[in-house]
Amino acid sequence: MRCVAWTASLPANARTSPTLDGRGKFTVLEGDIRDLEVCKKATEGMDAVLHLAALGSVPRSIDDPLASEAANLGGFLNLLEACRHARIRRFVYASSSSVYGDSPASPKREGQEGKALSPYAVTKAMNEVYADLYHRLFVIESIGLRFFNVFGERQDPQGPYAAAIPRFVTSLLRHEPPEIHGDGHQTRDFTYVGNAVDAMLAGLRCTDERAFGHVFNIAYGQSTDLLQLIDRIKVELAKHDPEVAAVPVNHIADRPGDVRASLADIGRAHEILGYRPTFDLEAGLQRAVPWYLANWGA
Repeated sequence: MRCVAWTASLPANARTSPTLDGRGKFTVLEGDIRDLEVCKKATEGMDAVLHLAALGSVPRSIDDPLASEAANLGGFLNLLEACRHARIRRFVYASSSSVYGDSPASPKREGQEGKALSPYAVTKAMNEVYADLYHRLFVIESIGLRFFNVFGERQDPQGPYAAAIPRFVTSLLRHEPPEIHGDGHQTRDFTYVGNAVDAMLAGLRCTDERAFGHVFNIAYGQSTDLLQLIDRIKVELAKHDPEVAAVPVNHIADRPGDVRASLADIGRAHEILGYRPTFDLEAGLQRAVPWYLANWGA
């Protein structure tokens, strides 16, 4: 299968780069999904698209809704149009657990969405609507993956919109109190990146017609509150630096748009896509923490 994967929303000056694996299997095209012509160029001759590009972060979308709209919705529609004209068969894309919004249901199940709590969530919900529409109108085999709090090696810990785990790890490495918004008892279904990759491959390989035009929760299926998370990070870091165990936590104000509790029901992904998560939180941290020690440690 010839597949193009969008992994970032990049500057508009598109260019091709040499192969990355040394065997002539890759062509890297840097471009911006807001540019329809770049999207058309990337999809020429492809059988499938794996779409991961987005302007992430709930807080960033609240600070700048127009930027999120342009990248996450306008860019998404550009790729769907490119797929339509290139007669792409399979379109697997990243959605988000944020679409559940204020739904009180636990665990979260597809079809039980609440009201959106951020512009980011709105763009992801509309992605799902458009993907279903293009499946029905143009027979594109769209499959949406609602990722829950993906973490792992190489996740950037810097900047105001960095994810929780890399921020916590690097703060503790510096013996600085990690900052938690609110009381720290908000829960998340932390999903190691290896599980996310398995889900993407499952989406590309799926032959079950029940998958097309639909979305699936992708997570481990276990909730952890943020205070528990920090304790588990400390356990991993203390293997290398015992003083980390004594670093306190700094509680700061609640953050607008935050979901209080998040736990995924992954039953439909298991049944229809054949998705089976391999790594729980501890196993993921055991893989991720050494990378942060090597790259962000003293």
